[in-house]
Amino acid sequence: MADKFDCDHCKESLYGRKYIQSDDSPYCIPCYDSLFSNTCDECKELIGHDSRELFYEDRHYHEHCFRCFHCDRSLADEPFTSQDNSLLCNDCYCNEFSSKCVACDKIVMPGTRKLEYAGSTWHEGCFICHSCEQPIGSKSFIPDKDEHYCVPCYEDKFAPRCTRCKKALAKGGVTYRDEPWHKECFVCTNCKTQLAGQHFTSRDDSPYCLKCFGNLYAKKCEACSKPITGFGGGKYISFEERQWHQPCFTCSQCSVSLVGAGFFPEGDRILCRGCHSSL
Repeated sequence: MADKFDCDHCKESLYGRKYIQSDDSPYCIPCYDSLFSNTCDECKELIGHDSRELFYEDRHYHEHCFRCFHCDRSLADEPFTSQDNSLLCNDCYCNEFSSKCVACDKIVMPGTRKLEYAGSTWHEGCFICHSCEQPIGSKSFIPDKDEHYCVPCYEDKFAPRCTRCKKALAKGGVTYRDEPWHKECFVCTNCKTQLAGQHFTSRDDSPYCLKCFGNLYAKKCEACSKPITGFGGGKYISFEERQWHQPCFTCSQCSVSLVGAGFFPEGDRILCRGCHSSL
């Protein structure tokens, strides 16, 4: 008598029947499917031995069940993604979840380079300067209302221009007579020393440092011949078109201070009361 040839599970004879060998044990087709087949995550039925099985993230599907949740397109040979455990083709995913470029109104596809600013999204190539129309990319830019400018274009279009050199004044300037200047352009008319941050004065609308102004235009002290500017709270004495620094206003003979005291002019000299009486 021939050896028995039965299904390892149901023990029915396999003579004349299709069977599947697994781990050296034979199984009839129904038993094999019930014991070893996976359940389709979509239709909840067994995925038989003769069905094409697709596998994604610990989930199993019949080929015909592996479809887009929205448009029902087969995903067997299509790129796809998963959202909240639902399978979506790329088109449906983009329409549902991806941003649209505010410039061209097209979907910004996942994985493409994009720029986000103030709650809006652009394709990298669509985010361009409003003036030169070149892509801004990762460079600095300046927003103006609903428009965006690269820094050179913004400075050329909107930044004030230095009164002296006429170039754009982006930052760090000074204002003189309601006009903008670069710090390095705002200099003494005579010696060209920068005046930003220091005291200065002007003559005929031209700025001067105090030293140059004193040397060029201030009257000279009769005693020391140095300029009398009056800047910085310095006091001076004036008499008959002659001026003295207050500390220099002394008797020409005894050098006593004449500030607040009576004095007598004697030619080019000024004398205190005592020295005048002794003449």
